Amino acid sequence: MTEPVPHMTPEQFRQHGHEVVDWIADYWSRVGDLPVRSQVSPGDVRATLPAQAPEQGEPFSAVLADLDRVVLPGTTHWQHPGFFGYFPANTSGPSVLGDLVSAGLGVQGMSWVTSPAATEVEQHVMDWFAELLGLPSSFRSTSTGGGVVQDSSSGANLVALLAALHRTSTGATVRHGVDPDRATVYVSAETHSSMEKAVRIAGLGSDAVRIVEVDADLAMRPAALAARLERDVARGYTPVLVCATVGTTSTTAIDPLAELGPICQKYGVWLHVDAAYAGVSAIVPELRELQAGVEWADSYTTDAHKWLLTGFDATLFWVADRAALTGALAILPEYLRNAATDAGSVVDLRDWQIPLGRRFRALKLWFVLRWYGAEGLRAHIRSHVAMAQQLAGWAGADERFDVVAPHPFSLVCLRPRWSAEVDADVATMTLLERLNDGGEVFLTHTTVGGRAVLRVAVGAPATTPAHVERVWALLRENHDFLATDFAAAAAEREAQRAAERAAAEQAAVERAAAEQAAAEQAAVERATAEQAAAEQAAAEQPAAEQAPAEQAAADRAAAEQAPAEQAAADRAAAEQTAAEDAGEESVSPSTTG
Repeated sequence: MTEPVPHMTPEQFRQHGHEVVDWIADYWSRVGDLPVRSQVSPGDVRATLPAQAPEQGEPFSAVLADLDRVVLPGTTHWQHPGFFGYFPANTSGPSVLGDLVSAGLGVQGMSWVTSPAATEVEQHVMDWFAELLGLPSSFRSTSTGGGVVQDSSSGANLVALLAALHRTSTGATVRHGVDPDRATVYVSAETHSSMEKAVRIAGLGSDAVRIVEVDADLAMRPAALAARLERDVARGYTPVLVCATVGTTSTTAIDPLAELGPICQKYGVWLHVDAAYAGVSAIVPELRELQAGVEWADSYTTDAHKWLLTGFDATLFWVADRAALTGALAILPEYLRNAATDAGSVVDLRDWQIPLGRRFRALKLWFVLRWYGAEGLRAHIRSHVAMAQQLAGWAGADERFDVVAPHPFSLVCLRPRWSAEVDADVATMTLLERLNDGGEVFLTHTTVGGRAVLRVAVGAPATTPAHVERVWALLRENHDFLATDFAAAAAEREAQRAAERAAAEQAAVERAAAEQAAAEQAAVERATAEQAAAEQAAAEQPAAEQAPAEQAAADRAAAEQAPAEQAAADRAAAEQTAAEDAGEESVSPSTTG
């Protein structure tokens, strides 16, 4: 017979649960003493783990010990008071306990009937937040829309696009899919990349994305949006969605909702507001005006897990018309049918999201809101905004730094100033690495106007004004160190260049002298050669002239002698002839007588 599985009993859970809670509490107490950024190298964590899974169960004490041995060295501590990177992902005791209860209940909240509390508590909490954030009445569950807790704003952006496609196509996308060559989606260069990812997942492809120009504050320009919409409509495209941002990731720029809304309505385009980071700030009345015009939105998302003391994942998402959302996502197989759903008297949140299953996410929000109350959450937001404004004031008055963008929330973007001889981007990134390597703080960067800047995001629950003062001191100290180092390196390079110039000049002088000496020697040698040639020519000139004269004299003598010789020969011949004639005459008479 098979042995029973050794489940953890309730009493064992109670004991070890206390141990885990004690470990977490101790971690929160000492996290400020740990290096913010993990110091391990790739593969270090896996190297501490055994090659094979355990065949037999281990005592819980061994598991707990490995949190310190394996997990903590490989953890970047997002709850560290010196964590100023990205956007905060803060949590709190009430949130952790709410998650614990959710995990302990272990329910699936996909349909109302599977756990009515999972649906109705979530609806009620979302209505509370809609009121606290000053969102339009259409976003309430008692109106045409409603809210749901999504896994992330990336997921919320995707479901907003699917709802927009459903509305624009009057439901045709459910039956026939999308027309990727016709549909268009509008973002700015500052819009989060998850919107383009949503466009790809939805089957439209990146070519469907239209990037709208931004102004000097990096906010979407309404006139540019209107021009692009008009041009695309004239060319036969179908604008589907405009994504406006409240608190962009790089700099927390704010797109002007009040101006964009009427343009979207004119062209029948779904206006989705991505307020992932900054939206929760509207719980503070004096910050609510920063998203004036939100009443124009068809959908809206903000993350409680970034700045509202609630652990990931807790994205608050609302739509003004839930029929468009559920029309795009609802599927009801027979195995999910039930009387409440068939009667249409309940909301099934599985139709408001991509996956079927869903955790009881609303519990941690419920715990947080009840523990802190609205005033406690407002105090939390206000304290971080005040610290960020203090930092911006210090930087704005310091000649070593520039504040490069508006900073209405708790993010400040700083561009260090460097001497003209230094590559500013390389210097800024070097400063960033020095700060992060030091272990006291952790910052991230972005680019503004094509140049690197440092992002200082205040938001960890444990961060106090003293921690902000410390990061400011570290920024200045490390800037001064690097500036001095760069200046020394520049002076060394200049000295090296000067030495090289002097050596080059000396070599040029020596080369010129050598060339001059060579030229003079060549001149002397040419002169000597010419003199020798002249003397040679002079020596050869009489002999050259005598030979023709002698020849001429010989020729004259020969010419003169020739006639005389010819005359003598002529005379001899004549005498010979005369002699012969005389001989013949003397012989001839005696012969004939």
